[in-house]
Amino acid sequence: MSESILVTGAAGQLGQRVIHHLIETYKVAPGNIVAATRSPEKLSELKEKGVVTRKADFDDAAGLEKAFAGVDRLLIISTDALDTPGKRLAQHKGAVAAAVKSGVKHIAYTSMPAPDNSLVTFAPDHLGSENAIKASGIAHTIIRDAWYHDNYLHGMPHNLQGGKWYSATGDGKISTISRDDCALAIAAALASGTSESATYTVTGTQSLNNRQIAAIVSDVAGKPLEVVDVNDEQLGQGMRGAGLPGFVADMLVSADANTRAGKFNIVTEDFTKLTGKQPQPLKDFFVEHKAALTA
Repeated sequence: MSESILVTGAAGQLGQRVIHHLIETYKVAPGNIVAATRSPEKLSELKEKGVVTRKADFDDAAGLEKAFAGVDRLLIISTDALDTPGKRLAQHKGAVAAAVKSGVKHIAYTSMPAPDNSLVTFAPDHLGSENAIKASGIAHTIIRDAWYHDNYLHGMPHNLQGGKWYSATGDGKISTISRDDCALAIAAALASGTSESATYTVTGTQSLNNRQIAAIVSDVAGKPLEVVDVNDEQLGQGMRGAGLPGFVADMLVSADANTRAGKFNIVTEDFTKLTGKQPQPLKDFFVEHKAALTA
């Protein structure tokens, strides 16, 4: 394809993997890819490969317009501005407005499953962003990424050390997928050249509750792991006591509440529809990342 594709957040983990798959898996010419970030100096390796690099700061509307100039397809990777309520949605709306002014033909956006029916603190950001994209009149692909397998690598090593995983999910089930598989699905959508508008929810092939997940972790790590049921308040207090910022603790508690309510129990075949492949199972992911899991 000869269309130009701009990826925002290109220095971030997801952005890097999307660009990797555009080049390596879908054979998009590096010269047709624009990698954009607040700090373009971090993109020297991509520049050496022939990828165009540009500065894109979501707090600078005029700068975004300049960054998006001449771009056919734009991927807006949702920003990490979660510390100030409303900031992320304002950033995304600014990016959509800049895309309209710059004549972008297609917008892709990384969202979350069922943002219109969610207890997760940042769900309104995603719903508002999706609505802004739909209202822009530009053809769009919304990719709703399930909870990452990778997220378990943050707390699980600590849980394994103590042999206890404090959870407020109850018997609620969640379907998870690796970040790399999300990047693969996003790259597939970007490289498809589609002019249609569509929404995909990319998930794993099964939903598991935390006791089932703990059993997989225990099996891979070779250490016992017991799930200890707590309520939302206890979980939040424990997280704050462990030094997590309040907004992070609130977000994680809300994710557990969302799982408990069955709102993350969503399994689709959209990943296979986009890529023609099967997503990596959670156990295989843990085996691959055993060193990080048992760190």
